[in-house]
Amino acid sequence: MMKRLPLFFFTLILSASAFAQLANQSTSQLQLYADTLSDLGKQMVNNENDLERKNANYQFIKTLVKALKINNSFLYPFDSLKTISILTSPDKRFRIFSWHVRNNDGSYRFYGTVQMNTGGPLVMHPLEDYSPLIKNPEDSIADNHKWFGAQYYKIIPVQAANPYYILLGWKGNTVESTKKVIEVLSFKNNKPVFGAPVFEGNGKNCKRVVFEYTRQVSMLLRYVPGENLIVFDHLAPPDKKMAGKFDTYGPDLSYDGYRLKNGKWQFVENLDMRNVAVPADESFIDPKKEAAEAAKQIPVKNQ
Repeated sequence: MMKRLPLFFFTLILSASAFAQLANQSTSQLQLYADTLSDLGKQMVNNENDLERKNANYQFIKTLVKALKINNSFLYPFDSLKTISILTSPDKRFRIFSWHVRNNDGSYRFYGTVQMNTGGPLVMHPLEDYSPLIKNPEDSIADNHKWFGAQYYKIIPVQAANPYYILLGWKGNTVESTKKVIEVLSFKNNKPVFGAPVFEGNGKNCKRVVFEYTRQVSMLLRYVPGENLIVFDHLAPPDKKMAGKFDTYGPDLSYDGYRLKNGKWQFVENLDMRNVAVPADESFIDPKKEAAEAAKQIPVKNQ
């Protein structure tokens, strides 16, 4: 005769079943929200009407917040959203959503949020683009309410006395020029802080690094993990008389970089790229393709 199983065993089975049902229900809800977000995202990018793009963005933000409030939303990838960037930190501490909305004059406004992995109620930090009012972006440190907006494509965790993360981002600019940024993200009292004095050399010490160049070209900016190196095109004007006019700058076929040493990034110039093992896996987002894709989103009349 079969022995009777303890009552707690049946209770455990019922609890597990209820949890699975809840998880399935959450996934179904998140899928519905993801479908709506995907449609709104396409409108944000493709609609020719400025007011319609901005209205779609407003609805997108409201819908995203509702979705992230659902239990276990941190685990949901939202991989159907192709018009925004979603990056999870390698340590799974947080993920960052970032995207842009084009203005009629060819400039951009950036939006985003940092979602913390709490395993419980939603903790998120909305990012407010403060770019037009930041006079010296390479010297500023700010919270999420004075964010130097960008659409990020890479997170690099840095183990130091005070750990932090490097973010590589595309920052569109005007009809004449494009920007990219090497940003620093850390957390103080569990709140995000952007910018830190970790870049040294090149005649100055910076809290973030900003590149500006002509809209007509693309710029390489990528991380080479085996080298602890951020490598980028050296930008130069087409003529010495154009020095300081950054909307004319472009790659001159040489490369510079920042190499990690003792928690800081030391500037190195004239890198021999033949000796740098550049990752070529398909999961790596090529910044040149990133810029090209962003350029495609600008109507010809605005270029």
